[in-house]
Amino acid sequence: MCFESLAVFFSDESSGFGPVFEEQPVDTIYPEESPEDKIIMSCRTRANPPATYRWRLDNTEIVIGNDDHYSLMGGNLVISFPDKSKHAGNYSCLASNEFGTLVSQKASVQFGYLDMFSSDEREAVYVKEGQGAVLLCAPPPHLPEDLSFRWMLNEFPEFILLDKRRFVSQTTGNLYISTVRASDSGNYSCFVSSPSIAKSVFSKFIPLVPIAEREKYPADIKVKSADTYTLMGQNITLECFALGNPIPQIRWRKVDGDLPVYRHNISMSGSLLHLYDIQYEDEGLYECEANNSKGKDRHKVHLYVEGAPEWVEKISSSERDIGGDYIMSCLASGKPKPHVHFLKNGRMYAKNHELRFTDLTFDDSGMYQCIAENRHGTIYANAELRVFAGAPSFEWNPVKPKLLGAKNGRVVIDCKPRAAPQPSISWSKGTELLHNSSRIFIWPDGSLELLNVTKSDEGKYTCFAENDRGRANSTGSLSVTDATKITLAPSNADISVGESTRMECAASHDPTLDLTFIWSLDAHAIDFDQDREHYERKMYNDIELLISNTQLRHAGRYSCTAQTPVDNVTVSAELVVRGPPGPPGGVRVDEVMTSSVRVTWSHGTDNLSPISKYSVQYRDERAQQDWRDASTSPVNVEGNAEMASVINLTPWTEYEFRVIATNTLGTGPPSDPSPKITTREARPVVAPSEIGGGGGTSRELTITWTPVQPQYYYGSNFGYIIAFKPHNDPEWMRVTVTDPQTQKYVHKDSKIPPSTRFEVKMKAFNSQGEGPFSVSTCVSISVPAEAPTIIEARTLSATEAVVSWVPLQLQTVEGYQVRYWRESVENEASAQRVLVPSRENHTRLDNMKPNSHYLIEVRAYNGAGYGPASQRHKIYTKRAPPSRPPKIIGTKMNYSGTTINIAWEQVEPLANESTVEGYKVLYRPEGQPNGVLYTTVKQSIDLPMKKGDYLVEVRAHSEGGDGAVAQVRIAEYMFNHILNLGAGLRILVLLIFARLENSHRMSF
Repeated sequence: MCFESLAVFFSDESSGFGPVFEEQPVDTIYPEESPEDKIIMSCRTRANPPATYRWRLDNTEIVIGNDDHYSLMGGNLVISFPDKSKHAGNYSCLASNEFGTLVSQKASVQFGYLDMFSSDEREAVYVKEGQGAVLLCAPPPHLPEDLSFRWMLNEFPEFILLDKRRFVSQTTGNLYISTVRASDSGNYSCFVSSPSIAKSVFSKFIPLVPIAEREKYPADIKVKSADTYTLMGQNITLECFALGNPIPQIRWRKVDGDLPVYRHNISMSGSLLHLYDIQYEDEGLYECEANNSKGKDRHKVHLYVEGAPEWVEKISSSERDIGGDYIMSCLASGKPKPHVHFLKNGRMYAKNHELRFTDLTFDDSGMYQCIAENRHGTIYANAELRVFAGAPSFEWNPVKPKLLGAKNGRVVIDCKPRAAPQPSISWSKGTELLHNSSRIFIWPDGSLELLNVTKSDEGKYTCFAENDRGRANSTGSLSVTDATKITLAPSNADISVGESTRMECAASHDPTLDLTFIWSLDAHAIDFDQDREHYERKMYNDIELLISNTQLRHAGRYSCTAQTPVDNVTVSAELVVRGPPGPPGGVRVDEVMTSSVRVTWSHGTDNLSPISKYSVQYRDERAQQDWRDASTSPVNVEGNAEMASVINLTPWTEYEFRVIATNTLGTGPPSDPSPKITTREARPVVAPSEIGGGGGTSRELTITWTPVQPQYYYGSNFGYIIAFKPHNDPEWMRVTVTDPQTQKYVHKDSKIPPSTRFEVKMKAFNSQGEGPFSVSTCVSISVPAEAPTIIEARTLSATEAVVSWVPLQLQTVEGYQVRYWRESVENEASAQRVLVPSRENHTRLDNMKPNSHYLIEVRAYNGAGYGPASQRHKIYTKRAPPSRPPKIIGTKMNYSGTTINIAWEQVEPLANESTVEGYKVLYRPEGQPNGVLYTTVKQSIDLPMKKGDYLVEVRAHSEGGDGAVAQVRIAEYMFNHILNLGAGLRILVLLIFARLENSHRMSF
């Protein structure tokens, strides 16, 4: 709703003003089961004197006092113990004072309810598995209509999760299952909520019984949005859901255009199309398509977009002279076209969009409301019309007391008293009454104009105003100054982009006045702060404008204005800026062939330097590459050309083109891209590469290749033809592969003898024909014939080792197998095995036994089996690390409490364990696996004290690895307690803790 502020128009609010709404009634839904026993309809205005209030129900005035249900609280209407039969309807508030009456917007009172579902049992629904099912909700009677629906399964509150197979229509409440499965068996209940009255109910349970029979059914759309009306600016959701097995895929499109790019969203696996901030151009036909392998179904819905009324022109408060004419007009847009009418003081006044007043009287004063309405809403525009009458007064707008005029110039002296009716105006200079002449003219609005002013025109000028209610006058004094004159004018200039130039300007003026200079370009003042990169103003005896690094936009007419408080004078000069050409326009593509097109364009601006040549660029959408220079015919495209042929393009490829112009001053910006085109299809010319393969399992021939890149498909329906035959066999076998991304084909034949050599060649095909064959390649069915060579095998610890080898240069190798076992302890059959892909030539061996001799061998493998083993390599694992943890013997905190010392006893390894080389200390927060790792060869370490609880882990380190761990816990509460002690007590406590003996695990 739009309500104009009336009081702000009148300069003196103390004189009073009509009502201005600050709060109005709004639509209200009163739940029939509400514990509240009253409804309050709001109405509040600002007015001087304060307004009185009345209310109407369905255009009938409510008489307060005659009905105990109604009372007023300020301007608010209170309805006590509301009764649906008496109090439902449309309410409006009327606010009045001595200046008139305003009527508020209408607000409805409705009594909301949501009845219970019927207590009758629901019949079971039997459905074959694979078929679709619809469970009807049939919501009970309710008001208002805005319900939300969910479904429960078996018990409350187990609500069904919706997905691409299950859908609940928020229009009907029905549950749709596209493909029923055995798991859908159960009891279903429709759960209905009314957000307006905060109430929910649910239906009796409906048994769903799937019948075991799996068949496939075509897509069948069951949820179909009806033709829909919506309003400008609103959001809307269209529904579409289909039954079928397999589960149908749902897609949306706008039949007569495109879906709004940034204002739509599709959710619930396509079942819901959301359109946001609806515009008139969104009106049209929308189609949803459901598709599965058994068939497809379509549904079209027409969306009609209408609009609630909006003001194009509205009335405003005004004070008009008595006896004058006045037009009050308002216009509204909307669809359907709104009906417009006027109220005066709350009563119907006119049924059109315009009020014309002639010879205004006091009776025309009042509060006016223009109301525009259609079926989607009503809007109000309010205004106060006040008719004024009074003797002339210069209190608010006297003649300016001190007036200045330039010699030989023009002076206008305003005379605008407040008066009604319109006063007659006369002027005097001193005691001389002035009349119109060749130099003096009194305008119809009362202003006095003097031309060719001289010193003799100085003096006092008085304006006299008179009407039938009185007369008044006001006087001002005119002084004449020397005129401002340009003494140095800027000169025309002609430069190129990037160059600099300057313009000078100087003027003489009356010494008693301040002089300022204003520089402008094409009548727009130059902002020296915003464009200081290019413009600089310097002041000497004259004003100098420096233009640096000039661009094309700086060309134009520069004006220097010398200005005083009395007069101004302007001179101008032209700046011509020459530069590289502008972008060509209207780029189009035609004569599309397999590898060439014709590109046409229109000339852009040459920026005052003739175009010498054009360049054409292209962009391949499939490759998503940057713009590249195109090969053209002719090779050099002259500056007067408007077309060129682009050659050496790739068939069946989507391109867009742009054109760039060049002149002697440089190359300009590119044109806008052309519409995208796709070159014609052609036979492929590229065959698959790196053809190889070999044996798979026994009696199998595996053929591998590198697929052709998509840019070389040259057409649709692209695939491969494979030709192969045993070596020296005259007859070729041919197979077709239709998937262009496939990289392998396996030919199975139980009659193929081992180690058979095959010749293989391939070519590509598409809808236009077949391309050339590749060079023949020999492929054998056999295991790898060579054995790898081990480069190095070494132990890392008591349980780990690493081995590396020289990889085989055979295409048939799929990977390597590494075997290792303990010599003389384990047999070869029980060896541990590691498989390594062919791209790697090393691996780590783990789970080894300490202090043991191991044998290692490597062999290559493919689908036909394992090749020969490498020479065996022997290694000896290191002795085991120490099995006993360090024994923590003490902790000491330094005097300042910033560090703590952890000490332990030397770890002595057993006879079969590795010698201790040092110690590792892990200092970590309790509960976290990571921390700071320290190494030391000593039996103690100083660690920084930190806030929080920490663990210190100490273990011996040897060539066989890390030994058993000992832990000590550092507790934050004790650290804080010690720091808070006095100096003497702190020393005593630290000495006590320094003597504590720590066992395998201790806490501090």
